[in-house]
Amino acid sequence: MSQNSAGESRALDGVRVVSFEQVLAGPFCTCILADMGAEVVKVERPGVGDLIRHWDKAVRGLSSGYVWLNRNKQSFTVDVKQEKGREILHRLIRDADIFFENYAPGVAERSGLGYEKLKSINPRLIYCSLSGYGQDGPYRDVKAYDLLVQGEGGILATTGYPDKPARASIAIVDIASGMYAALGIALALYQREKTGAGQFIDISMFESIVSWLGYFPHHYWHQGEEPPRMGMRHHYVTPYGPYLARNGKYVNLAVATPKDWEGFCQQVIERPDLLEDARFATVEERRKNRAVLEEEIEKIFLERDHTIWLERLKKAQRPYGEVRGIAEVLAHPQAIARGLIREVESPVGKVPVIGNPLRLSASPARYDRIPDLGEQTEEILKKLGYDDGAIQKLRSEKVV
Repeated sequence: MSQNSAGESRALDGVRVVSFEQVLAGPFCTCILADMGAEVVKVERPGVGDLIRHWDKAVRGLSSGYVWLNRNKQSFTVDVKQEKGREILHRLIRDADIFFENYAPGVAERSGLGYEKLKSINPRLIYCSLSGYGQDGPYRDVKAYDLLVQGEGGILATTGYPDKPARASIAIVDIASGMYAALGIALALYQREKTGAGQFIDISMFESIVSWLGYFPHHYWHQGEEPPRMGMRHHYVTPYGPYLARNGKYVNLAVATPKDWEGFCQQVIERPDLLEDARFATVEERRKNRAVLEEEIEKIFLERDHTIWLERLKKAQRPYGEVRGIAEVLAHPQAIARGLIREVESPVGKVPVIGNPLRLSASPARYDRIPDLGEQTEEILKKLGYDDGAIQKLRSEKVV
C-alpha cells in the first residue's frame, strides 16, 4: 500500500478512481474517497470544466461549490465526444479500480463509457452510476435537481410551517446520495477483495432521500397519518425545538424522555404543577395537547434572557444547545478544539475548508490541492504513454 509524503498510510491509498462527474452529488462522493487517499481523476470538458466552477466567484475568484467538493483530485480535460478522447479514457480505465459517473441515464453509454464496455476493458472494475431516479423505472429520464427531488421525496411537504412548505437549506438530496454512493463503492471494494470481481452500483437521489424519511412512513402505514408541517417543532415529541427568549435569542432544547420532562418542569422552568397535569403525562398525551402546552412554554421562555435558560438547562443536565449563525459555527469552540477548519492549496493560494468528519485513527484524511482546470492533463497523458508530440497533436485537435 502506498503512503503519502508525510509517511501516513490512508484507507484508500492505491485505489484509482476515474470520475465522469459534475456539480454536487457526484463530486461529493468522490471528495470523500479522495480525502481517504484515493487517486481521483476528475474528467472535465476542455475549456469549460465542471458546471459548478461557474456558479460564483466567492473564493477569491474561484467557485465556492468547486472549492468545497474538489480538493485532493486531479483535473483531466478531455473531449469524450471525440473518438480519440474516448480512446484516452479507455486507456485510463485499464488500471482503474472505480469508474464513477453522475450524468443522466444513458449519457455515459452514448459517450462510450457504459458499464458493459468498460467491464470488457477491465473485469475488476467497480462502476458506480448516480442519477436522479435510477437506471430504470418510469422516472428514469426525468430531470433531477436537489430541490425537485426534495419535493418528489416528501421533504418539502413535511418541512416549513402549516401555511407554507420550505426546502431544506442545504442540498440534502445531493449529499445523501453522494454518501450512499461512497459507501456503496467502499462495500464493493471490500467484496472484490473476497471475489476478485467488480460490479455495477446503481444509486438514485430519489431513493436516497426517501430512505431518510424515518418514522413518517410508519405513521402513515400504521396510523393513516400524513405528517403536518411543524415549523421549528418536532412532529411527535414536545417540548422540542428552539424557543425564543426575552432578549431575542433562541434556546434549543429536547425533552425526549420522562426524566427530561421531570427535570425540565422542576429545575428549568420551575413549573412542577405541569407534572401533575394528566394532559402532559406522556409523550403521546403531550403531543395530543401540544397547542396549549406550547403556548404556555413559549410565554415562560419570554420571561428571561437566553443565557439564564442555558444556565438552568446545563445545571439540570438536560439536552440543550444554541441556535448559531454561520460565523458562530465556524468559531465554535468544539470546531476549534477538533481542528475542523483546515487549509488546502489552490490556484489562488491557501484557502480554508471544512475538514472531513471521518476520523480513522490509523488513516487520517488528507488535505492537498484544489486543482485548476486541466492541471494534471499532461501529467496523466504522459503516464498513459503519450509523448510530447502526441500531446501537442491532441491539443491542436482540441481532444484535450
